[in-house]
Amino acid sequence: MIIIGKAIKSGIVLNEKLRKPSDVKLSQKNTLLKLLKKAKNTQFGKEYNFSSIISSSDPERYFRENLPIFDYDKLYEEWWRYSLEGKENICWPGKIKYFALSSGTSGSPSKRIPVTSDMIQAIKKAGFNQLSAVKNHPVDKNIYGTQMLLLGGSTKLEKTLKHYSGDLSGILTANLPLWLNFIYKPGIQISKERDWNTKIEKIILEAPNWNIGIISGVPSWVKLLIEKIIDYHHLDNIHDIWPNLSIYSHGGVSLKPYKDGLKKLMGKEIYFLETYLASEGFIAYEKMANEGMSLILGNGIYYEFIPFDNEHFDTEGKLISSEGVVNYDSIQEGVEYALLMSTCSGTWRYLIGDTVKFVNNKIQITGRIKHFLSLCGEHLSVDNMNDAIKMLSKATSSSINEFTVAGSSYQKGFSHKWYISMDSLNQDVISCEKMLDGFLQALNDDYKTERKSVLLKVNVIFVPEHLFYSWMEAESKIGGQAKFPRVLNGKQLNSWENHLRSNGIKSSIN
Repeated sequence: MIIIGKAIKSGIVLNEKLRKPSDVKLSQKNTLLKLLKKAKNTQFGKEYNFSSIISSSDPERYFRENLPIFDYDKLYEEWWRYSLEGKENICWPGKIKYFALSSGTSGSPSKRIPVTSDMIQAIKKAGFNQLSAVKNHPVDKNIYGTQMLLLGGSTKLEKTLKHYSGDLSGILTANLPLWLNFIYKPGIQISKERDWNTKIEKIILEAPNWNIGIISGVPSWVKLLIEKIIDYHHLDNIHDIWPNLSIYSHGGVSLKPYKDGLKKLMGKEIYFLETYLASEGFIAYEKMANEGMSLILGNGIYYEFIPFDNEHFDTEGKLISSEGVVNYDSIQEGVEYALLMSTCSGTWRYLIGDTVKFVNNKIQITGRIKHFLSLCGEHLSVDNMNDAIKMLSKATSSSINEFTVAGSSYQKGFSHKWYISMDSLNQDVISCEKMLDGFLQALNDDYKTERKSVLLKVNVIFVPEHLFYSWMEAESKIGGQAKFPRVLNGKQLNSWENHLRSNGIKSSIN
């Protein structure tokens, strides 16, 4: 392990020397040209005349003018389904061997996102660059001789006659570089376990035998795992068995509701580094704790941004206008955008579903296109929700581990219902409602305006944490990359409220 650690450290030092800063505009233009040139002879490339775009005087403008914007349903129905059938050269050269099942937070069946060999290599490259960021922190020099716990979904892939499908973590694990197998935990066998609870039990039993220095995974599941390890082995904190744990690389959902709770499980300070890794590609990562994520450039992804406002999206998050799309070099700080990506996996002008903004040239995920509340023009984003919950947690001196919000009609207007899990459920609900409402009004002017007119009620319902996870299990969305939806509506809301009623919790508005 020491030899491997030294080799990794040497590779990181060399990698840093070889990487050079690049001009953003030129880097993105070159990335687009590489994508177009490689895919020009595919069916998609011929349909949209990539050769003409490549030879044009302004490829980025011609690309934007000649290609429509695709969401998953449109791209799947018109193109990707043929790749799933095993046909070659549809949106990317050759046959697609892997498809990532994107679990996400939606109530729809899993999406199947193509993952090409080019994309796998791009993610590996970005992952190694992210690993090199560890050296930016004052961690023990021996951290490169420790092991990394990657808490993802099952690495056992479903094989058909045409392709393999499964969690992105499973696809990546199947293609791990040889050296990483020596430091990767929970290891190949445990990672293949498809039953999440069984996998967790095996990890808990093996935990004392590992020397974990870095953890990566969705915050809710990492927190739950560490709590179970501490409880099972009667520990004071996780550093009792993993004294070298120094880095937690997190992603999938905002860390804000979980950070204080995670800190309580530690025996010493660790560094939290945010990662933006989606089934569609490795988008950004944090090089230095509390610095913000840097967009990954020159690595197989071309980015575009659509202002996320009433002119471009309706109240259900559907695109209504593609005017005003900008490239990365033309973004405005603080403006909320919906993210478009064209990648080396054959996604073209693809609306990934996330909303983002840039602050000090660092990218922040603010929510999902369809996961925000705007019943009456309040335009409450997931970012607003996370900030308000963090403020409520501090004001009540309580850890808030999970929450979700639903909107509904109320009298002659509307209401918001907040389902909140606190480590102490004996808080005064009326006080919490008033504080939460006040925080939201301070964070969002539109919300403040609507609270004076048709948004008549803010209701807080306390829910034990375990009911959030038992509902996810009942919905077959437990573990790995699965996240609890921050906004509930339709069938999901009905299912959630039925689940609460069956466990003796009323969700009617007072």
